[in-house]
Amino acid sequence: MLTVSLLVVVLDNTILNVALKTIADPHDGLGATQSQLEWSINSYTLVFAGLLFTFGVLGDRLGRKRVLLAGMAIFAVASLASAYAQSPTQLIWARALMGLGGAAVMPQTLSIITNVFEPKERPRAIALWAGAVGLGVAIGPITGGLLLAHFWWGSVFLINVPVIVAGAAAIVFLVPESRNPERGGLDPVGVLLSIIGLVALSYGIIRGGDKGAWGAADVLLPIALGVLVLAAFVWHEARTEHPAFDVRLFRDPRLSASVAAIALCFFAAGGVFFFSNFYMQSVRGLSPLESGAMVMPFAVAQLVFSPRSASMVRRFGAKAVCTVGLLAVTGALVGYQFLDVDTPLWVLGVIFFVQGAGMANVMPPATEAVMSALPREKAGAGSALNNTARQVAVALGVAVLGSVISSIYRSDLHDRLAALPAAAREAVGQSIAGAHQAGAVVPAARAL
Repeated sequence: MLTVSLLVVVLDNTILNVALKTIADPHDGLGATQSQLEWSINSYTLVFAGLLFTFGVLGDRLGRKRVLLAGMAIFAVASLASAYAQSPTQLIWARALMGLGGAAVMPQTLSIITNVFEPKERPRAIALWAGAVGLGVAIGPITGGLLLAHFWWGSVFLINVPVIVAGAAAIVFLVPESRNPERGGLDPVGVLLSIIGLVALSYGIIRGGDKGAWGAADVLLPIALGVLVLAAFVWHEARTEHPAFDVRLFRDPRLSASVAAIALCFFAAGGVFFFSNFYMQSVRGLSPLESGAMVMPFAVAQLVFSPRSASMVRRFGAKAVCTVGLLAVTGALVGYQFLDVDTPLWVLGVIFFVQGAGMANVMPPATEAVMSALPREKAGAGSALNNTARQVAVALGVAVLGSVISSIYRSDLHDRLAALPAAAREAVGQSIAGAHQAGAVVPAARAL
């Protein structure tokens, strides 16, 4: 049941990825721009990341099962609001509310597992937990494709509601309550600084990609503000008695290296899964269902390798397994550089499989290293640290890689845009989805 509640939270972003092109359509969707699409993902991940530590501490203090059920209720209500949003702005705000619910859910799942299972069984349990995260990343696209093939775009959010209701009912009866006997205080200043810093930094990065002018004041100022606020956040957390994000934990090299490995994997995955859907649908002409099916090799790799990672660690050691996994992810990222408009699609499937296999050998041992570095009664804080790294990395992966791709796209088309009418020039310059829409109505844009 814990895996079910986790899957709903993880599935949400990857289901959304396959629906992005539909949401960008002014007739079948909301007519969202590239920036609004990125914010529909980042509003969720930034609120999620900013509140993970607070909810991890709240779970340790108030009861993990209680906070888990409250988060699932918020997530269900926000899913309804997202499904019936009437504008991109409404969708962005509803997604932020989903981030609030998700932040309450995810740290409780891992902290409950840490408290329920004995140390001997814990690595395998955590491997299954990490596998569920990877599986959710992969099966989201095909689930979204199936829904979009038969229903409207809002169904990708509406599907969350019955799953959450069923999962919550089972958790009430099957999951035991647990909490930290030593109750600590909260850190509202730290939470506020982390949210302001992350949002400002990501806004500046996304704005830079939109404008293609990284030296503009409205790009540099938010980035500078974000960096300064995050520096203040680190300074505050190092000195407060009850930190929301205990930066002193990073003095443990095993923990800091594991968090870095988790963050790097999800930084790559966040950008890849966001933009590969545009490649598959807008460039290669696949349907949402077909593009979702293309990601299945990633899911297969997760299913095959995640449960076996614990035995691999016992045989070769965590360092060797994580190193090989990171190298496999790196190889997959290099492979994406060779994709073109005519590349056989099986090549993309192989690259997805290699990336999935690499992540499946990094996530379980890295997560176990983070959790075992902390006492069991602080499992909520450890879980939140693990998930914060993941969510911040996804947000920055979409923002940074998205901005890089947008800038290159706009730069490569610069000379050809001059021949288009002003309205078409703006639409084409926004994204490849805008280029397809303009090509359907403006003869001069069709060849482009």
